[in-house]
Amino acid sequence: MEKTRIAESIQIGNKTVSDDAVFVVAEMSANHLKDYQRACRIIREAAEAGADAVKLQTYTADTLTLNCDKERFVEHGNLWEGTPSYRLYEEASTPWEWHPGLMEEAKKYGMELFSSPFDPTAVAFMQECGMPACKIASYEITDIPLIRLCARTGRPVIIATGVATREDIEKAVEACLAEGNGQIVLLKCVSAYPTPYEACNLRMMTWLKETYHCITGISDHTMGGAVPVASVALGGRMIEKHLTLRRADGGPDAGFSMEPEEFARMVEDVRHAHAALGQKEYDLTAFQKQRRDAGARSLFVTKDIRRGEVFTEENIRSIRPGGGLPPVMIDQVLGKTAIRDLETGDPLTKDDVEGLT
Repeated sequence: MEKTRIAESIQIGNKTVSDDAVFVVAEMSANHLKDYQRACRIIREAAEAGADAVKLQTYTADTLTLNCDKERFVEHGNLWEGTPSYRLYEEASTPWEWHPGLMEEAKKYGMELFSSPFDPTAVAFMQECGMPACKIASYEITDIPLIRLCARTGRPVIIATGVATREDIEKAVEACLAEGNGQIVLLKCVSAYPTPYEACNLRMMTWLKETYHCITGISDHTMGGAVPVASVALGGRMIEKHLTLRRADGGPDAGFSMEPEEFARMVEDVRHAHAALGQKEYDLTAFQKQRRDAGARSLFVTKDIRRGEVFTEENIRSIRPGGGLPPVMIDQVLGKTAIRDLETGDPLTKDDVEGLT
């Protein structure tokens, strides 16, 4: 039996994710603020900004943690300092009954919508909804049974590596392949909200690509669009960023989310960065060839020349634009005679010079 290989391109709904384009995901997370119409507005803003997909998170407080007042069940060292985890997840969760409607809303704008499941019931529900992909959140990368379940759906599995060791990544990839699913995307991520720039370690994306030969990208929590743009230069082809309507509206994720205008600018910059990459092999592009022909120097007639007249430094010269013999040939031309009459401004060609080889 042939071993499952990691795919070089994957299909998320009607959209292809490959090296040929950057796939941009707007993470809604808790920014809906428990308002369905606001969630729909975020989807519309994502579409207008140029996103390819919107992502939700499918869980309840009970599927993530315990309603327990012990200290280990309280958030520390982040934006939610002192908040009981159960209360945070209650506030941040997306009602499951919204999912089908939000999927239809995304499709209306030509986008895909998928989610991060956090337990088997969420995977089953997402499959029932027909979601085209599963995203494994950073802290779930060690939940191999959950990853196997996602892989078993046959849909692409997008894995964030925020708190992962090398062994964690290896086991997660192996779990997908063992289920016959090679549609894997590995996202560089830092589980800090917001993420300091110096903590990003974007060069790890190169290691992920070289090690697993998979599609890579970034799940980014920095402020602004600089890191997503830089990630494209390092091979990133999936960008995930949180989107809200206005940070001032509040909510658990507002502090590190982008507003629509910022998100649109990031998408534009990411697309431009990808377009600027070009090819690895050196060759002139069609645009460069056009500019070379238009502006590069070549040999031109600078004074009228009669047939049989000798070419000298007074009647030919290397000037712009192109179209004539290359400047390097001037020593071969000087001293030879003209085969025909030439006028000032004529480009000098091989057919104009007697005895030129």
